[in-house]
Amino acid sequence: MRTRDFGRLGQVSALTLGGGGIGAVWGETSRAEAIATVHAALDAGITLVDVAPSYGPDFEAERVAGAALKGREALLATKAQVHDDEFPDPVARMVESLEDSLRRLGRESVDMFLLHTQLRPAGTDGPKGTLDYDRYATEVAPAFDRLRTEGKIRSWGLTAVGHPQSIIDAIGNTAHRPDYAQVIVNALDMNGDMWIYGDLPSRNVEIVAAANAAGVGVIAIRAVAAGSLASSLDRTMAPDYPAAVDFARAEPFRKLAAELGESPAALAHRWALTAPGVATVVLGVKNRDELAECVAAEARGPLSDAEMAAIAALRA
Repeated sequence: MRTRDFGRLGQVSALTLGGGGIGAVWGETSRAEAIATVHAALDAGITLVDVAPSYGPDFEAERVAGAALKGREALLATKAQVHDDEFPDPVARMVESLEDSLRRLGRESVDMFLLHTQLRPAGTDGPKGTLDYDRYATEVAPAFDRLRTEGKIRSWGLTAVGHPQSIIDAIGNTAHRPDYAQVIVNALDMNGDMWIYGDLPSRNVEIVAAANAAGVGVIAIRAVAAGSLASSLDRTMAPDYPAAVDFARAEPFRKLAAELGESPAALAHRWALTAPGVATVVLGVKNRDELAECVAAEARGPLSDAEMAAIAALRA
């Protein structure tokens, strides 16, 4: 598998194994199959496993990673949610979350620790479950740097899906700049249920450009738009749920995939792998069959200019 420059952590595989699938967020799987999927990912050349406490019931993704990575070498990332409407002391919360994650993972430190909370503009009430930018800049970001200095983490980053200007400000914060940003990058620029700011443009392309300019590594998430760019939705949801709405909107993408002789999921992953400015693309696979399809897609290499143009026409 191809590797790419990954800043503080050196090199990373073009594909990252995400925790959503192995944590059963994206449909049913078993603990045994999830562990086997981690092993198969490592055997295929994947070097980064990205989990979070919220992925699956009873911290399932972290428990799978802890079991699967015993005796195996891989970069490991986990996350912390520090909503300031629920946690009056966000720093204490993130430290507590990290310590709990380390116990479940069987580690003394992790390679990457990510803020799993959306940012909102300073001084605004904003949506529930978000973090005020001032608190991020003056409390949370400095705490990430301290944890790195202490050796509990090797690098840190953020989920770059909050209020766009707040995200861009965080990326440009020279006093406490993140090493990495997880940005929604998919063929039709679908944000799905992660978008909580109504009609405000998400500016994902601009966020990727800002990260590139600042030397912040871009980790692409939602390559298949929570399943909306796949052949079918593999979990039950209401017709008006964002992923279901996006799935209906993506019918032209599935037709194009058929014309190109690709499965929709494979085409979506190849698009994300070809997109400029991306270091690695996170997979939401839950079993070895889904993993194999993605690994094969990566092996086929970047899309051609003509293929990218055809998708750009759909995107427009």
